[in-house]
Amino acid sequence: MIVLSRREVEALLDVDALIDALAPAMADLSAGLASVPDRSAAVVAERNALLLDMPGYLPSSGALASKLVSVFPGNAGTGLPVRQAVIVAFDPETGEPAALLDGTYITAIRTGACSALSARLLAREDAATLAVLGTGVQARAHARAVSRVRPITEIRIAGRDHAKAAALAKELSGEIPADVRATATYEEALSGADIACATTYALEPVVRRAWVDPGLHITSIGYNPQGREIDDATIAEASLFVESRHAALAAVPPNMDIAEPLSRGVITPDHIRAELGELVAGTAVGRTDDEQITLYKSVGVIVQDTAATALVLAAARERGTGVQVTL
Repeated sequence: MIVLSRREVEALLDVDALIDALAPAMADLSAGLASVPDRSAAVVAERNALLLDMPGYLPSSGALASKLVSVFPGNAGTGLPVRQAVIVAFDPETGEPAALLDGTYITAIRTGACSALSARLLAREDAATLAVLGTGVQARAHARAVSRVRPITEIRIAGRDHAKAAALAKELSGEIPADVRATATYEEALSGADIACATTYALEPVVRRAWVDPGLHITSIGYNPQGREIDDATIAEASLFVESRHAALAAVPPNMDIAEPLSRGVITPDHIRAELGELVAGTAVGRTDDEQITLYKSVGVIVQDTAATALVLAAARERGTGVQVTL
């Protein structure tokens, strides 16, 4: 089997190719062609943390894999990622273990890439101003990915720590052809924005309806078991899109941005307008006018990881990258 380090995975995974590959992956998921069992979680109660197991089979990519991912919210601001992962890939013909690879980078980039896919499907064609809420790994991934699918000319970064927001703005200015700057507040970043990417571990919503202008497309990927990224008024008014209705409604652990308003009757399960894969397949309608607020709420599904893994392994075999080991 091939063993691939994080540095090798980063060099092998093409973000544009991944955004494109996620479209048929999400369509497979919505059509019921992918095998995606419910993920299971071991709880590390004293750290308010989780270890998740996510197996899956994706026919369109010929990928059979399982990801083990730890979610340790206490790592936020420490230099360690909140999410760390490894992926084991198997030969779908024989079941033989085929590869062991770093999954931390894949988790970050596939999440940003699927948000970029949602922007391609749902944001206005002329969307030019991007608000990035958060300053961590996912903030970077989202700024880099979403700017590839719309003509972004301005990026605003906001976070709890303004110094970190300013540092990230400086970092991204050197690689994204846009005016990148830090803002003092989330409200300032959102004012007049066309796309907003919420990538936080917030206890209190960082996206509030009073701060949102008509026509905004929101992507929300943050998770905090005691918190929310999106307020009730925004959830209730926005057209809501997800990767999978089942995953969004039955996520283990529950994602409070959906579960909490559901529990109080702010929304019902029918509030979910469509899955991304249904938009890809043309069996559901996305944005209907320029004033509509659209919201893609991600809980993460293994088909995103398997699509990315298939791309990485194809590139590794083509270039002869990685260490071959015998178990």
